[in-house]
Amino acid sequence: MESWKGKHFSITDPKGVNTVIYEVYKTDKEYLKKYPKYTVERLRSTETLVGDLRKRTFYVEDPQDNGNQLIIFSFAKEKVVINNGLLINDEVKISKKPVPFKFDTIYSEEATELKDFKYTPNLKRAITIIDPETTEEIKPVLYYDEEAEEVKGKCKLKPYKSYFAFEIRDDKN
Repeated sequence: MESWKGKHFSITDPKGVNTVIYEVYKTDKEYLKKYPKYTVERLRSTETLVGDLRKRTFYVEDPQDNGNQLIIFSFAKEKVVINNGLLINDEVKISKKPVPFKFDTIYSEEATELKDFKYTPNLKRAITIIDPETTEEIKPVLYYDEEAEEVKGKCKLKPYKSYFAFEIRDDKN
C-alpha cells in the first residue's frame, strides 16, 4: 500500500473563476549560472462540485519546515487575480491584497511560435504560458540547440487569442 506524506488544502472558486496554483522553487547557488533563479511547478488538484461552486483541493508533495512558497492565479472572464501564498505547517497564508505584478501581453493576428525557452533538466521552465480560457499550460515542443548546447522549447500560439505568460524573478530595486 502506498502512503502519501504531503499536505493538501482546498479553495472554493466563485462561479466563473478557475484557480490554479504553482509552487515556487529557488535554484541552489551552484546551479545559478546554468539555470533560472526561480522555477515553478503546478500543484496537482482534484475538483468536487458544491452546489454550483467548484471546490478544488491542491496537493503539496514535499512540505518544507520553513514553508512552501505558492503563487495563486484566479482566472475570470477578462482578468487574472494574482496572490502570493505560503503553506507552513497545516495552514495556507494568502496575501491580503493581490501583489502588483509587471506583465506583458502576447497577442497576434497570425499563427506564431514563441521560441527559446530555457529548460532545466527536469523540464521546469522559467516562463510558463497559460490559456486563460482553459487554464491549461501551453506545452512546448522541445528541441536541442546545438549552438547554445542546451534544451529549448517552442510554443505554438493561435491567432486572435490571448495568453497569460509569467516568470518569477527578483525585483531589481
